[in-house]
Amino acid sequence: MIKEFLSFLKNYGVIGLAIAVIIGGKLNEFVTSVVQDLLMPLVFMPALKAAQVDDIRKLSYNGILYGKVVGSAIDFLIVAAVVFMIAKYVLREETVAKR
Repeated sequence: MIKEFLSFLKNYGVIGLAIAVIIGGKLNEFVTSVVQDLLMPLVFMPALKAAQVDDIRKLSYNGILYGKVVGSAIDFLIVAAVVFMIAKYVLREETVAKR
C-alpha cells in the first residue's frame, strides 16, 4: 500500500506540484512586500499626500475602497511578469508555449 502511494506521488508529480505551490506562495509574499513597501510609496507618494492617506489601499470614494483593487491589480501584474520571466528562463525556450 505504501509503495503504491509513493508510486502514485512520483507518477503524477504531486511532490513537484506541492513544492511549486509552496515556492509560489512565498514568491507572492515577497513580490507583494516589494510592491507594497517599496514601489507604492515611491511611485504614488505625491498622489497619496494630496489624498491625505499613507497607503494606496486606503483610497476610497463614497465608501468604495477602489485603492484595494488598484493595489491588487498592480501586485497581480508584477507577480505574473516575474513568474513569466522565471518560467522563460527555466524552460529556456524562445516562446513559452502551452503543452
